[in-house]
Amino acid sequence: MDDISVAICDDSALMRNLISRVIDETEGLTVAGKAMNGQFLVEKLDLFKPDVIILDIEMPVMTGVEFLRWRKQNKVDVPVIILSSIAEKGAAVTIECLELGAADFITKPNGSISADISSVSDRLIELIASYGGSYARRHGKQVRSSDFFANLGSDRLVERKLASKMGADKAKEFLASTAAKPASPFGSSFASSEPKGPATIEPLRKPGRIEVIAIGISTGGPNALRDVFKMIDPHLKQPVLVVQHMPAGFTKEFANSLNKICALNVKEAEDNEPIESGNIYIAPGNYHIYVEQTPLGKKMLRLSQEPQRNGHRPSADVLFESVAKIYQNRALGVIMTGMGRDGAVQLAEMRKQGAWTLGQDEATAIVYGMPKVAYELGGVQKQVPLEKMADEISKLARENS
Repeated sequence: MDDISVAICDDSALMRNLISRVIDETEGLTVAGKAMNGQFLVEKLDLFKPDVIILDIEMPVMTGVEFLRWRKQNKVDVPVIILSSIAEKGAAVTIECLELGAADFITKPNGSISADISSVSDRLIELIASYGGSYARRHGKQVRSSDFFANLGSDRLVERKLASKMGADKAKEFLASTAAKPASPFGSSFASSEPKGPATIEPLRKPGRIEVIAIGISTGGPNALRDVFKMIDPHLKQPVLVVQHMPAGFTKEFANSLNKICALNVKEAEDNEPIESGNIYIAPGNYHIYVEQTPLGKKMLRLSQEPQRNGHRPSADVLFESVAKIYQNRALGVIMTGMGRDGAVQLAEMRKQGAWTLGQDEATAIVYGMPKVAYELGGVQKQVPLEKMADEISKLARENS
């Protein structure tokens, strides 16, 4: 079994060492090399041969943004994950990195020299496993599956909780003596790497005309949404509601970025906003988004900070649940790449109510988690590759408007 190899580019020696330690302590990952700035990484890239790059933004000689421009010009396809303190205060710069081809981003905890990397280590490993694993498999490597790394994350979560109560050494001893293997917090999509046959759902009514399109997406979503919305039908009549798992402070800039490449109007959703045709609404970070109908029958967008669902706020399940209730069979639900099971249960409910449903296929999903669970629950009418998703959405919307 091959390891996923990781290149680390950060001007802080402390951060390079802390990130290296996280990778070295994770089975299935290995450090390919370390660089103190983008120029050094350029010079060593052929030697490192990484499956994924962890990249800081603010660095001397060559910044992260400048490296991404070089990467784009030279058609380098190794995925890049931004890990930077500037990500939190400079959302516009972070989104620019996504526009230049970065796969995803994480904010450093408490600044660039913090030793508290453990607070983001599970998320970092998830992204390394997702993007690096996908790249490695495309290039002929035999690497561990996403469920392997998800279960590692579950083990570490339990160990940290026990350590807070009994101390780190005793926690390790306890887990070793009991051989504890807790269930993955990411959901049953990681119980087996092989997809199960779909359950059968008998819809309560036939699919009707489509009045709204709801999309749920997570890991791998920023670039996938760019691919979909730059190709979406410019004459699409139905409004589109999107839950993309993304931290607070970034979704407005992300919506603005999508608006630049999409013929339709893309914006961050606002509370009590009327749902209008020709608009794409992105759920704000840290807020659930759902549909509410007024006594006069007008459809409104609502935001809330109710507790997380499936570990997320916004949650695709919250959006899909409201669409199933308000629109019943007059909707199209789409579930795309993402770890876990968010959106799967309520997409199945949309299907039960008679809605049209689509799921991204395994071959093109960075993480075949959310769409896999939705498929197994019988919530997906048709599985669609990413490159055909825009056409499929547009066709269904056009033929059932």
